[in-house]
Amino acid sequence: MTTARRADRKRKPSTTNDLVVARRLLDAEAAALGELGRALDDRFGAAVELFAKVPGRVVVAGVGKSGHVARKIGSTLASTGTPALFVHPSEASHGDLGMVTPADAVLILSKSGESDELSDLASYCKRFSIPLVAMTGNGKSLLAQVADVVLELPDVREACPMGLAPTTSTTMMLALGDALAVALLERRGFSADHFRVFHPGGRLGRHLKKVSDLMRTGEEVPLSDASSNMKDVVLVMSAKNFGCAGIVEERDRLVGIITDGDLRRHMADDLLQRRARDIMTRDPRTIHPDALAAEAVGIMAGKITNLFVVDERRVVGILRLHDCLQAGVA
Repeated sequence: MTTARRADRKRKPSTTNDLVVARRLLDAEAAALGELGRALDDRFGAAVELFAKVPGRVVVAGVGKSGHVARKIGSTLASTGTPALFVHPSEASHGDLGMVTPADAVLILSKSGESDELSDLASYCKRFSIPLVAMTGNGKSLLAQVADVVLELPDVREACPMGLAPTTSTTMMLALGDALAVALLERRGFSADHFRVFHPGGRLGRHLKKVSDLMRTGEEVPLSDASSNMKDVVLVMSAKNFGCAGIVEERDRLVGIITDGDLRRHMADDLLQRRARDIMTRDPRTIHPDALAAEAVGIMAGKITNLFVVDERRVVGILRLHDCLQAGVA
């Protein structure tokens, strides 16, 4: 057994020291992000402008830890409305350069800006006049010299004790990539509705479902005319099995609702001979088909179990709380 291993076995773990290390690192990375924010200048706007104008995609590349961050930035761009993909520089040198077209722009991440693996991709960009943005900690590097726009990271020491392991530098790269993605998102007017298209699966997809995705339509919707007698209304309520009926006038314009509770409150010998307009609750809560289903759940929770879906006061469907919960919207 080596001396180092024997020393490790004798050394007692210290959770207090672990917390000191963690807080020291987080403080260093937070300070680095502050430096990055203060260092941003017009070059950031130039990079956003460049990416916003390309008709193709943003191709993101990097090696080592920068490559891992580049892959995440490409994914974030793609999911927020900017077509993007990650290309590994080494694979690019062995055929994947064909994935990069003159309609694209390239974003290369490299702290040193001198990695040999990046040379073929950078040269390819210059040969075919493909816009190149460099994200680097060395504004005088070869990568920076050939780039059209340089996003230079502040000269901040890495947070590890040796000052070597990529920590503060990769945190700054990641944050700067997020800043690019969000700036492009806002330029494009990217909305929650667009986000839903790119995120149909998982919890996020469920929360971004629209009312129109879950509502019942057509013959399923329980509707009665305001002039109908209550006998007909009760038949509609029984047949449709929603526990309510929407009361409409010309062209399915919603004017009220009758629920099981309304029937109990108006129970009398002449109930079935009365008109729907005399029993209905006027101006019921409604929702638009383009609203998020989560918003509808917020309206219904603890109060009601159905919402009529209305577009310009015309009934286009009905949404059940049960259907929302079954779809995972809560």
